[in-house]
Amino acid sequence: MPHNLFNSRQTLTLGAGRTGQFYSLPQLEKAGVGPISRLPVSLRIVLEAVLRNYDGKKITEEDVRALANWRATAERTQEIPFVVARILLQDFTGVPLLVDLAAMRSAVARLGRDTKLIEPLVPVDLVIDHSVQVDYAGTTDALRLNMEMEFKRNRARYQFLKWGMQAFKSLRVVPPGIGIVHQVNLEYLAKGVLEKEGIYYPDTLVGTDSHTTMINGLGVVGWGVGGIEAEAGMLGQPVYFLTPDVVGVHLSGTLREGVTATDLVLHLTQLLRKANVVGKFVEYHGEGVATLPVPDRATIGNMAPEYGATMGFFPIDEETC
Repeated sequence: MPHNLFNSRQTLTLGAGRTGQFYSLPQLEKAGVGPISRLPVSLRIVLEAVLRNYDGKKITEEDVRALANWRATAERTQEIPFVVARILLQDFTGVPLLVDLAAMRSAVARLGRDTKLIEPLVPVDLVIDHSVQVDYAGTTDALRLNMEMEFKRNRARYQFLKWGMQAFKSLRVVPPGIGIVHQVNLEYLAKGVLEKEGIYYPDTLVGTDSHTTMINGLGVVGWGVGGIEAEAGMLGQPVYFLTPDVVGVHLSGTLREGVTATDLVLHLTQLLRKANVVGKFVEYHGEGVATLPVPDRATIGNMAPEYGATMGFFPIDEETC
């Protein structure tokens, strides 16, 4: 049930006489919860998720207040219970998670209960990109022949995945040959804003690929996790992580002709490794950000694991809204 802690649930006008609701961080600040407008943008998005998913049990008022009062110099002892909006899987780790769900359904069936009780509570996308082998190359029909061979080799696997997509209404499977998981996520799956039961909220995710951070270039909070954390998230459980330090990177000027995003990200990686950003949120800001198109931002976000950060985040602006 939607709550109204601190009178934070507000109404917005969508046009054509329609309205929706959202959880307002300015309203939270107005209620005296904390200096939220001074928080880094990435933490505000996480705070909105903590506030929206408040239930007094897994997520408490203390959790909301603790994150709302984040300070750059404070000791990091508090864990954040972060319920993400969706889960992103690749087939290498996604298939075992689907096997777990199938096993749970079998156990429920043996107890004489409705198997539909086992269902992911958030949308799950499984992108098959770790499987295809190259048997044919250099011909116009190489892709078709490779795909035919892939389905022949792994027939039972794809039958199981098809069953999973039909059995679980929250699961979508992206077939092989479409693209790499984090690219598919950026170009097709990310929505920016999601809606459930009339409540609108920012797109957030965790994925089972370390380069899930590519989505940070689009202004979406997300990073890579292990299979157990992803499975917990699928079942509506919070992903717990220690309140992070946030490192701001000010970008100014523009890239000279002939200098690519790859050149920029390699230079940033060198600088950030020296700055020891391991386990921290890196947030890019400054007038130079506006000169970077989304592909360049995505390249920088994609490399976050290489400089050790949890995220390499670009807040939403005119380029990405």
